[in-house]
Amino acid sequence: MSWTQHKAERAVTRRINEVIDWLDDFSFDIGHYHISLFNAAKMVLVVIAMFMLARIGSRLVRYFFTRATGLDAAQRVLGEKLVSLFVWAMAFFIGIDLLGINFTALTVFSGAFGLAIGFGLQKTFGNLIAGLILLMDRSIKPGDVIAVNDGKGNAVGQVRKIGIRAVSVATRDHREYLIPNEILMTTQVENWSYSSTQVMLTIPVTVAYGTDIDLAERLMLEASRAAPRVLVEPGPSVLLTALGVSGIEMAIYVTIADPEDGTANVRSQVLKRLWHLFQEHGIEIPFPQQDIRLRETPALRGLLGQT
Repeated sequence: MSWTQHKAERAVTRRINEVIDWLDDFSFDIGHYHISLFNAAKMVLVVIAMFMLARIGSRLVRYFFTRATGLDAAQRVLGEKLVSLFVWAMAFFIGIDLLGINFTALTVFSGAFGLAIGFGLQKTFGNLIAGLILLMDRSIKPGDVIAVNDGKGNAVGQVRKIGIRAVSVATRDHREYLIPNEILMTTQVENWSYSSTQVMLTIPVTVAYGTDIDLAERLMLEASRAAPRVLVEPGPSVLLTALGVSGIEMAIYVTIADPEDGTANVRSQVLKRLWHLFQEHGIEIPFPQQDIRLRETPALRGLLGQT
């Protein structure tokens, strides 16, 4: 290094020290702590740097776990969340060390933070733990098809994402429900793909009295087998469920292996084909009928003009 370069570096260092001293002049003391404009700027820079480092680390973790084909969806999400929490914790402690914060004060702060979690962030922290438990026991995982209560009944949707606070469930009508993790862990959930993706659907059908029920059963099986998504094994079946007020009540049972593609379209395909078959074979689908019997009384005879 030449003497000229050494002199230039000393000048730059001296200039930086002058700026630091100037910033440090704007200061005040609180107890044993010296707070200045320089310390404030340093704190802001360290916080921003640690935040960006943690964000980059979390994205790298997500990238590597996404490409980990040896793990299933639940294991990838669980691993990503645990390692991401570790990355954020490391960034926090590194920032504390760079800022030179006394760990005794940090202990007091952590106690106050614990009280804040206990009172103000109780639900958020509970949802975080519930999400990790859901992923650990694999009761609900990304890709599962579950029944969601939308206020009008149960709507079937597919789990898209298990986040820190809530689970994202998308239904076939392009609605997305955000259900808190704690609710899914503490209430009964209908998971259609927990142990198997095969789901049996029930399609009720009523035929008129006097119908050849053996013929009706064969036509129902034929209509069921014509639906592309209905499985051959186990195949469809038909049962007579009741002798109703208006007709003979029967039910078609079919099994599908892809409930995430919806169930209403399968029912529609079966019923549409069955309608045409019933029309071809003259099988009547009854409509509700009621008989009204009038008791004969003098007032009724007078109303009818009879004596």
